Amino acid sequence: MAPPDQADRLHAGIVKRPLVFASAIAALALGAGCASTPSAVPRSPAQGASAVMGCDAIAARFSYANTRVVSVDKVAAGTLKLPGIAAAMPEHCVVKGAMNERIGPVDGKPYAIGFEMRLPTQWNGRFFYQANGGLDGFQTPAYGDILGGGPVTNGLLQGFAVISSDAGHAFDRTTPIGGATFGLDPQARLDYGYNAVAQLTPMAKALIRTVYGRGPDTSYFVGTSNGGRHGFVTASRLPKAYDGILVSTPGWRLPLAAATQLWGAQQFASIASRDATTHRPDLTTALSPADFSVFARSVLARCDALDGLTDGIVSDLQGCQSAFQLQRDVPACNASSAAGTCLTTAQKDVLTRVLAGPRTRDGSAVYAGLPADPGIAGRDWATWKFVNSVGPRDSIAMAFVMATPPASPQTVTGLGTTLIDYALGFDIDRDLGLVRATSGAYTQSSMSFMTPPDPSMRDFVAAGGKLIVFHGTADPVFSALDTVAWHEQFHRAHGAAAAAQERLYLVPGMNHSRGGPATDQVNLFDELVKWVERGQAPGAVVATARGAGTAVPNAEVPSSWSATRTRLLCPYPQVPRYVAGDAETAASFACRAPGS
Repeated sequence: MAPPDQADRLHAGIVKRPLVFASAIAALALGAGCASTPSAVPRSPAQGASAVMGCDAIAARFSYANTRVVSVDKVAAGTLKLPGIAAAMPEHCVVKGAMNERIGPVDGKPYAIGFEMRLPTQWNGRFFYQANGGLDGFQTPAYGDILGGGPVTNGLLQGFAVISSDAGHAFDRTTPIGGATFGLDPQARLDYGYNAVAQLTPMAKALIRTVYGRGPDTSYFVGTSNGGRHGFVTASRLPKAYDGILVSTPGWRLPLAAATQLWGAQQFASIASRDATTHRPDLTTALSPADFSVFARSVLARCDALDGLTDGIVSDLQGCQSAFQLQRDVPACNASSAAGTCLTTAQKDVLTRVLAGPRTRDGSAVYAGLPADPGIAGRDWATWKFVNSVGPRDSIAMAFVMATPPASPQTVTGLGTTLIDYALGFDIDRDLGLVRATSGAYTQSSMSFMTPPDPSMRDFVAAGGKLIVFHGTADPVFSALDTVAWHEQFHRAHGAAAAAQERLYLVPGMNHSRGGPATDQVNLFDELVKWVERGQAPGAVVATARGAGTAVPNAEVPSSWSATRTRLLCPYPQVPRYVAGDAETAASFACRAPGS
């Protein structure tokens, strides 16, 4: 196996041991307090401007190397409304275009970096890069998603110039593996990994200068999941391009997380029933929703009250990892057990292995384990473990994008081998080296083109950039413990300076990017702008549940909660502790040091 990449070296000795909460880090985070405080010298607040030309003039007036404007359309004020956002979008131009158009030398297919920009007539002087999730390959509307569940505003509404992109390839709808066939093209891999952002950023700023007569005063990058990976990579590769970066659920070591997903599918397959026709395991039979509920109740019994209130939320992540022991605390079934009250010995053993995460034959951890959290009962957790792992996400991603050389599409879809066969046949000891390998025209491994060259982001910190990260503790695919380990290493690398540059928030119960039994509606983007432009470092932030009757309901908010329950999210490693008052409101909590 090839030597580990820098991202692996950074984590050496971290994911192999229990979570450690250093007192020095606690002191740094506590210094942030629960109120906004001045930090490093801020950028000057952005100044607004009006467009100096109409939409109909943009195509003729804008010119940039290897860039073609495909269309320009005007959207009148008040004609575009989005779910969950009360106000209609302002008047703006929609510019669609393509960069670096070419024909792929391997598959003969057309490639380009497709983009969409939305440029409000009344501009706030700021630039917003909206990164995609998944394997990219599609252009989501450039509204400026501020992340979390059911956001009530967006960048476009606030007057940002916003760009979105397909990251250099279009989803191929002619094949079941269409989301990943771009992995056959060496350049498309690099565009997806980092180059699309590098190409689009200066082009977008040039377009802004054309439309408004000047460039942006401040620039922001926002993304979740793979978009969160893009954020980490951008901070490392383009340290001066963005003043502030907001990411959630950062898949910054995505190839290793994908390998872990395939390994996890194998664990569940060992106890799953087999389909009568295909004779392949049906992973959904490994644990039922009722079984996951047994697990969730067991975690709550041990951990719910650790934050001072029994409320269906485990806020003290570190305390729970110490207090909860799956083999001891989850009831084991016997001959007289009623359905929905216990787990079998085999189910407990599989969950124990999945939460611990895979190790290679020599005992090295492949990726971080997953924390015990009642949000594991969320539907998204089972979807990622039982469906995405063996089909539309992890299998095709590993086979065609992350493994070098990529698999042949004919091998997987034309000769009787399915994606679940690929997942169940992936061997950690034999195949993990493919994510660090190069081969012929594939001159960069996926661990090279998909992960940040410098996870400590030294140049970004030196440039004064601000980074806010938030992560659900019940994320089934990108472990919150991996993000915590990165955060702790970041603070070790930068010492006292780290507190002036970065914040991490954990969202109890939240699944992948949103959802689960959680208060997942939170606006950390406005906190980032205040930090960058006013020097107000974020402290405690209020998050809200989206229960029945709210604008964009989350069906997994328990009926026992207020539909609009609020909770504090505290800068890690602080924990929200119940003080006194209404159990449904954040005002009844305060951020405290772990263990206090």
